[in-house]
Amino acid sequence: MATITKSVDVARAPGQVWDAVRDWGHVHQRLCPGVLTDCQVEGEARIVTFAAGLVARELIVAVDEETRRLVWSVVGSPLLTHHNGAMQVLKEGEGSRIVWIADLLPHDAAERVAGFMDLGCAAMKTTLEG
Repeated sequence: MATITKSVDVARAPGQVWDAVRDWGHVHQRLCPGVLTDCQVEGEARIVTFAAGLVARELIVAVDEETRRLVWSVVGSPLLTHHNGAMQVLKEGEGSRIVWIADLLPHDAAERVAGFMDLGCAAMKTTLEG
């Protein structure tokens, strides 16, 4: 199983950053506009549309208020046979650090997923600090 870890420092208080992360139905507006163009909520899942046209169904596994951690799993993907994603907001100096981890199969999808995560991290920094 491939594991990808990304992090981004944001010049905002952890509570402010967590408020945007935990609002999982508005990820395309509050975290990654431009990378994600749409998000539809269906029960405990979100269907996200990437700017490149890829659509992914993400089942929300946990929203942990105490640890400021969101966990999801991409299901039914033609690209992935397994995916577990977690995003956690930590205090870092005067601001925050967002740590994003994805575990996935097949291994050869890791480079493509890491690229999406890089775009997402850049969008989160710009959006949250803007």
